[in-house]
Amino acid sequence: MAILDKHKILETNATLLLVFSFLVVTIGGIVQIAPLFWLENTIEEVEGMRPYTPLEMAGREIYIREGCYVCHSQMIRPMRDEVERYGHYSLAAESKYDHPFQWGSKRTGPDLARVGGRYSDDWHVDHMRDPQSVVPESVMPKYGFLEKKKIDGKYIGDLMKANAMVGVPYTDEMVASAQADFAAQADPDSDYDGLLERYGDKVNVRNFDGKPGVSEMDAMIAYLQMLGTLVDFSTFTPAASR
Repeated sequence: MAILDKHKILETNATLLLVFSFLVVTIGGIVQIAPLFWLENTIEEVEGMRPYTPLEMAGREIYIREGCYVCHSQMIRPMRDEVERYGHYSLAAESKYDHPFQWGSKRTGPDLARVGGRYSDDWHVDHMRDPQSVVPESVMPKYGFLEKKKIDGKYIGDLMKANAMVGVPYTDEMVASAQADFAAQADPDSDYDGLLERYGDKVNVRNFDGKPGVSEMDAMIAYLQMLGTLVDFSTFTPAASR
C-alpha cells in the first residue's frame, strides 16, 4: 500500500508525471538505440541484392505517385499466417536501397513483397485496366491510363544520382547509361547486354505491356515483377543460424 500511495503523488502532479514519463521514455530509447552504435552492420548482407534498374526505378516512382503503398504493404512479418500466405518473411536487406521504404502500415489489398513472377505480364495489364475483372471483390481503382502515357526516361539519370547521394551504389557508368538501359529493358529486340552486365542476368527484359514504346504501364509492371525475386530463399540461411 505504501508504494501505491507514493504513486498517487505522480498521478496528482501533472508536472512530476511529465518529468518521470520523459525519463522512462529516454531510458527506453537509449536501451534500444545505443547498442546500434556498437554493431558493425545493422543490415545483413544478402547475396542477390542490387539497385533498381532505371525502368524499375521509374516504375517505383509511379507506384509511390499513385499511392499504391496506402493499400499494399511490402513487408511480410515472421509469423506463420503471413509466411504461408505471402512467402518468406521480409529481410532488412531487401529494403536497403529504398528511399523511402514501402513497408506500409495497412493492407486493403495483399502484401506485394513477393509479387514478382507470381502473375503474368498480361494479368498485370488486365489488373491495372480493370481490377474487378480478375479479382471481383477488389476495391482498387482502375489504372488503365498508365498504358496510354509514354515516357522516355529523360530524367531517370538525375533520379539515380539523387539516390546515389544517400548510399545507393549506382556507378558513374550506370548513371551515364541510364536512359539507354531504361529503353532497352522494355525492348527484347534491343542491345541489352550492357544492361545485364550492370544489373545482373536476372533482369526481366521484355515488352511488359505488349505495345510499342515505353509506357508508365511498362515501368510499373517491370517494378512489380522484380519485387521479391532478387534473393534465392531456397539457399538463404539467416546469419543467426549460420
